[in-house]
Amino acid sequence: MNTSTTPAWFVTGTDTEVGKTFVTCALLLALREQGIKAIGMKPISAGTDADGKNDDVEQLLAAAGVDAPRELVNPYLFQPAIAPHIAAAESGRRIDIENIVAACASLRSMADVVLVEGVGGFCVPLGPHCDTADLVEKLGLPVILVVGMRLGCINHALLSQQAIAARGLKLAGWVANRIDPEMSRFEENLVALKERLAAPLLGVIPAKCTPEKAAKLIRLPDQFISGILIP
Repeated sequence: MNTSTTPAWFVTGTDTEVGKTFVTCALLLALREQGIKAIGMKPISAGTDADGKNDDVEQLLAAAGVDAPRELVNPYLFQPAIAPHIAAAESGRRIDIENIVAACASLRSMADVVLVEGVGGFCVPLGPHCDTADLVEKLGLPVILVVGMRLGCINHALLSQQAIAARGLKLAGWVANRIDPEMSRFEENLVALKERLAAPLLGVIPAKCTPEKAAKLIRLPDQFISGILIP
């Protein structure tokens, strides 16, 4: 398989705890339902259980349509659930963007589609001189934005869109994930986002949904299926 023509997307969020892993799993399941072999990648994760595993990584591995080596799916795993640049510094490790790029290329040789999930928002620091935006720029991938639907989400979404565009990257789509079931004026906020985000809305996910149910609410444009939208 030619990795240069294997579609891949980067999944980022308007903030931390907005459901990036949840939405990435839903996208993986939606692709699988289309008969597409998809892999989820979490280049950097922070926070481990008693067995030394990260829950986000485990969810991505379970939702994937292809078995892939754990070290490629998650090249950097840190024990404390803290900001990645702090976790890396405290552990004496350096997050090497080139290593992540190489791992992603390997995964793209194994699947029809790769979804790369970021950590936190689009501009989270990864080290003294690099951040997530640098990583996405180096990968050269179009971006899917997970908007955590809560008070303040419009500002966060529009700033994220500006940051993505400033790096010369394409916002390929966005997902509205209702993380606050009590959000006031939900529909009005959704309309405002649809009017202002220059990308297709891939799905509106209700609160307390499962990835399996969310997958059925995802509407993937033709280019996601046909591979027309190629990085």
